[in-house]
Amino acid sequence: MVSGAWGAFWGTWAALLPAVLERADATPGELGLVLTAVPLGAMPAMGLAGRIAVGREHRALLLSAAALAVGIMALSGISGLGGLGTALFLVGATSGALDVCLNAATARAERVSGRPLFQAVHAAFPVAVITAAPLTGLARQSGMSIRVVLLLCAAALLGSVLPLLKPAAKDQAQRRAGLGGPTVPHWRSAWLWGAAIGALGGCMLVVENAVEHWSVLLMEEDKAAPVVLASAAPAVYMSALTVSRLVVQRLPRLRTRDLTVLAAVGGCGGFVFAALAPTAALSLAGFAASGFAFGPLMPALLSHAGKQDASGYTVSVVSAVSYGAFLVSPLLVGSLTNWMSLPSALSCLAFMAVPLLGAAVATRVRPGWRQPRLHPEPVQGSPT
Repeated sequence: MVSGAWGAFWGTWAALLPAVLERADATPGELGLVLTAVPLGAMPAMGLAGRIAVGREHRALLLSAAALAVGIMALSGISGLGGLGTALFLVGATSGALDVCLNAATARAERVSGRPLFQAVHAAFPVAVITAAPLTGLARQSGMSIRVVLLLCAAALLGSVLPLLKPAAKDQAQRRAGLGGPTVPHWRSAWLWGAAIGALGGCMLVVENAVEHWSVLLMEEDKAAPVVLASAAPAVYMSALTVSRLVVQRLPRLRTRDLTVLAAVGGCGGFVFAALAPTAALSLAGFAASGFAFGPLMPALLSHAGKQDASGYTVSVVSAVSYGAFLVSPLLVGSLTNWMSLPSALSCLAFMAVPLLGAAVATRVRPGWRQPRLHPEPVQGSPT
């Protein structure tokens, strides 16, 4: 529920941007600069949240979601660029913290239940984004204000965390008793291993972020697609992403190495095909293939990190490091477009397949991603 409510906010926010631009009386360039406050707030918050969430995952998830709801409420009443930047910094920080805490809580739930959960949890986010964006358009068309729409998002987010109240109380009771709260593993081991896994996820997210930011422009200007068809490109990608995660959730567990190869070949290959395809229809097919191939990778990497480190700290590191892709991707593609056409610039992102294939080859030499567990799950009822 939390993942869906979180995704619904970001889908809503994307659909509100034209109205936000009008209310702020700003140029697109000015708004773009202000929007960088989101990742700037998220990056440090993710590192801090990873430390705080260890051993108290449900409580941290509850508090981070509530904090994001407060940030959304603050955002709903601000119109000037200065205040908007401050509010977006707060939203970015709380959203980044929520990202980390959600992954840490999911990793713990996987260990406790013995069931794979990451694919399903991560499938809820894109579904909510795809659903919320057109609904927000209808709300705007009916005359609903930005403030009301955002307040509804905040209320939905608060409602989604109500089921966490009981598990959060249990986490707190365990910590008071000195039980069930694993200590953080050595920071260097956690960071090195988590950063390596996060870098692989970041390779995928660099391409995914490029789809979100550039696919519509690519379709309109280079494929001569009508506006409606062009605007469907991110939705096609996200839909395929969701389907693949749900498919993998239903199948027997696949090896992380196989999903890495699939992402490298199918994800990057499909994206390049979409960028260079001669027609809009073929380009959409490329985006669909890319989304389907990329979909299961990030949840699988997070699940793998959760198995290696029962404290959940490495999962937090993976989340924080991979998020760096959202800073790298716009700068990388934007810089490349100064030297070449947009399709060529996007095609250069095929190099993201190299680290993925390198990791797959390395793990073939050492099968099974053989990394010693950084911190084993403590025996319930014994001091940690």
